[in-house]
Amino acid sequence: MKKSKQNIKTFFKILGYLKIYRIHFILSVIFTAISVALTLYVPILVGEAVDLAIGVQNVDFDGIARILIKIAISVLLTALLQWLINILNNRMTYGIVRNIRHEAFTRIQSFPVSYIDSNQTGDIVSRVITDVDQFADGLLMGFTQFTNGIMTILGTLIFMLFISPIITLLVVVLTPLSLFVAAFIAKRTYSMFKLQSEIRSEQTALIDEMISGHNLVVAFNHEDKAIKDFNEINQRLGKASLKAIFFSSLTNPSTRFVNSTVYALVALVGAFMCINSPAALSIGMLSSFLAYSTQYTKPFNEISGVVTELQNSIACAQRVFEVIEAPIINESGTNDTNRKFKGDIEFKNVCFSYTEDKPLIRDFNLSVKSGQRIAIVGPTGCGKTTLINLLMRFYDVKSGEILLDGENINNISRRNLRNSFGMVLQDTWLSAGTIKENIAFGNPDATDEEIIKAAKAAHAHSFIRRLPNGYDTIISENGGSLSQGQKQLLCIARVILCLPEMLILDEATSSIDTRTEMRIQKAFSTMMEGRTSFIVAHRLSTILEADKILVMKDGNIIEQGTHKELIANKGFYYELYNSQFVTFK
Repeated sequence: MKKSKQNIKTFFKILGYLKIYRIHFILSVIFTAISVALTLYVPILVGEAVDLAIGVQNVDFDGIARILIKIAISVLLTALLQWLINILNNRMTYGIVRNIRHEAFTRIQSFPVSYIDSNQTGDIVSRVITDVDQFADGLLMGFTQFTNGIMTILGTLIFMLFISPIITLLVVVLTPLSLFVAAFIAKRTYSMFKLQSEIRSEQTALIDEMISGHNLVVAFNHEDKAIKDFNEINQRLGKASLKAIFFSSLTNPSTRFVNSTVYALVALVGAFMCINSPAALSIGMLSSFLAYSTQYTKPFNEISGVVTELQNSIACAQRVFEVIEAPIINESGTNDTNRKFKGDIEFKNVCFSYTEDKPLIRDFNLSVKSGQRIAIVGPTGCGKTTLINLLMRFYDVKSGEILLDGENINNISRRNLRNSFGMVLQDTWLSAGTIKENIAFGNPDATDEEIIKAAKAAHAHSFIRRLPNGYDTIISENGGSLSQGQKQLLCIARVILCLPEMLILDEATSSIDTRTEMRIQKAFSTMMEGRTSFIVAHRLSTILEADKILVMKDGNIIEQGTHKELIANKGFYYELYNSQFVTFK
């Protein structure tokens, strides 16, 4: 019962997308109606030709010729209409699919970071690509065969009633048996197709994971384990697919058996009627009726096949709609993108946890004045990056507030807030495209001179010049063959080009050699002048000039001050700093 309600809801959601193409749909229905009428007109002409051929001693060849011309014209018009119907149905189907994909991708851009963190990337990709393709196949089949089938059934029913109401009653009573058979099988195949889609997404997620982490897979000799995991999923997918296809494939032969039985009974009853009362039913009329009975039962076979395909299609559509209807970020702040901030930041009694049962930050307080350089240090997992996530509103605080220039950041739109920060992270990210496009990622309107100047400031210019096409060199997803250090230099150049009011450097030089790091630190020092800056670092040598160093442990600040002050206190920072320069004899 619950599945039926879900299917009905999904069906009405699909109809909502059809509104845009209502003209196409109306034309398709009209052309289908004319095509069906012409198709049903042909058996009448054939019956008349049969009667002309056997009804008199001399065959009326002229009459037969005229009938053949009518048949030829009907067939040609039907072919033309079918061509137009296919064009309309394809435009509707792939237009709807395009809109659904656009809506799904647009929705993903508004997802909170927590959604992306808690769902497999491969599963999301599978829903937007593979499931939408499966949905398109079922939708196209529905447009092309379902409408045609319904009209054919109604049309043939009318024509058969005119020829022989008695035999028509026999056909009408027996034919629905095929629908009952189809419905019985379809109910049991829906869950199979849904399971098939779920396992397919699991497989896509594994493939995506293994390809993106190929270097580590090879480095740790994980190939055999990866193949084993893939084979296990592949085996389950094969079994689920085989089971779904096998049971769904029972529909067509079962309905054909019922319809063939109906055809045999119609022929038998019709033959007796022709013998006993030829005036009521001629041989030509019987041949027309047999043609109609075939045309009447044929759509039941097609519709049963469509129903099976639609089960798969609706199962896939539901998975896509789960993405489209997933909760997104509720934007409540003002979206003044031209607004400038001084950079006064204050954390007041901030509490946060990624999961309810594991609190991370509790009653956190911090005051930062405009232009200050704030370094954040501490052991792994102490909450350093979490502070940055809260400041950028990748996650929202559970309680307390964060103030920017005295205003709660919840009252500032995320777009406005993030435009005011420049970030260089330890995990570099580059998109497929040219070097120039990647540097200008945050400032697409930048000139070539500005891009080159930023690259020089980041000490990336020299290696870029050595690339085959310099700044126009195309790199693949995530940097391709560039080293980790080179990718990080490009990310630094990207931020230097934007030069926002505030900066966040999260292990920004972790993959760069010491000599280059010293040069970049000078560039950072120049860039940070007058700008509020947060520096997350494990390498304590990079934060000696910070105005304030925050030492964090278990989500709280346990020490704060300048480097000299913290060294003089000989506390946790003192131990942390000396541990990096200890020598073993």
